[in-house]
Amino acid sequence: MTTAAARPFDARTDATLASLEASGQYKHLHMLESPMDAVVRMRGHGEVLCFCSNNYLGLANDPRVVEAGIEGLKKYGAGTASVRFICGTFEPHEQLEERIARYMGTEASYTFVSCWNATEALFPTFCEAGDYILSDELNHACIIDSIRLTPVIKKGVKKGVFKHSDMESARAKLQAAKDDPEVTGQIWLVTDGVFSMEGDIADLLALRKLCDEFGAMLVVDDSHGHGVMGETGRGTHEHFGMCPGTPSFDPANGTVDFFTGTLGKGLGGGAGGFIAGPKRGTELVIQRGRPTLFSNALPVTVACSANEAIRIVMDEPERVQRLKDNVASARKKIGEAGFEVLESPTAICPIIVGDTAKAISMSQRLLELGVFVIGFGYPVVPEGTARLRIQMSAAHTEEHIDRLVEALKKL
Repeated sequence: MTTAAARPFDARTDATLASLEASGQYKHLHMLESPMDAVVRMRGHGEVLCFCSNNYLGLANDPRVVEAGIEGLKKYGAGTASVRFICGTFEPHEQLEERIARYMGTEASYTFVSCWNATEALFPTFCEAGDYILSDELNHACIIDSIRLTPVIKKGVKKGVFKHSDMESARAKLQAAKDDPEVTGQIWLVTDGVFSMEGDIADLLALRKLCDEFGAMLVVDDSHGHGVMGETGRGTHEHFGMCPGTPSFDPANGTVDFFTGTLGKGLGGGAGGFIAGPKRGTELVIQRGRPTLFSNALPVTVACSANEAIRIVMDEPERVQRLKDNVASARKKIGEAGFEVLESPTAICPIIVGDTAKAISMSQRLLELGVFVIGFGYPVVPEGTARLRIQMSAAHTEEHIDRLVEALKKL
């Protein structure tokens, strides 16, 4: 019998944790003692400015969103106690999915407990032997893992990666797939709408043209685009005039075939994810998607909060403009303070510092100064590109931005 001291897992895990601690890369959890907002109360630090949240529109603690969740909890209870197809589908699920479809400009949508689950459901459910999936090299980890999983579940599915936002690289990969005799089914191209670490956006118009040329279907995870991109905050597709039902929509631009998205960022900041697109796709997910067939439904209280949050986004586009104004102000002032921020129209403002330990050290110093910003390094981003990721919210004020900049100047 193997003793506890001799178990391989224990030894290698202890070594990994010790190495992370020694290199300054060990992640310590920060304990919040207040609702998520522009200012939060943190254990051991008191009140600090929060510039690392995905609460892009400031809806996580909006009284209307909170109250909708409370009312849902009172009416429907704490849990669904079932998967959707047995007895876990409640009226608020239907109402939320109808609203998501209107918001996204799609025929239908279907919800999950997280966007990770939604993405994990999409490719293994939609793909069959002979299909080919092409992915941007900087796509989110949930896309990467879903693609890695797909050929295990569906034998004969092939996959490839193109250089980040490089249309010639994508074209070459698509041409190779078209010429591959083993690729006999559907070609898929998947990208983030907003890339979470770079803060840049995918050129959806160019990708749509490529997909049309090669008969590929375009899939976009727009988790960081909801509430941020486009005149009314519908997402990156609205930014490019590809969202039906919005003033900027131009049918000549085409549309996105399928979306995955989250309810845990700009759309209320609670939890949950979704697939949106043609009804035949969501119906197939209901029939064959393992993450929904074998996992509980989205809690009803979360569905109620998310439904209200999306209603607010659709009815109050001024929130989106306020976010855009804050982003422009922060980028200008951070640049004037001598820091180089990666250019983009999104709410993500990365300051590249290079070394992982340095990024973490800088974030710790900022916290001492009352500003909560996270430093990211390898393996979250490539080695040598560690950064401070500043995230803006419509809830921030000019005073908050000025305090952020003053703290940065003290680094």
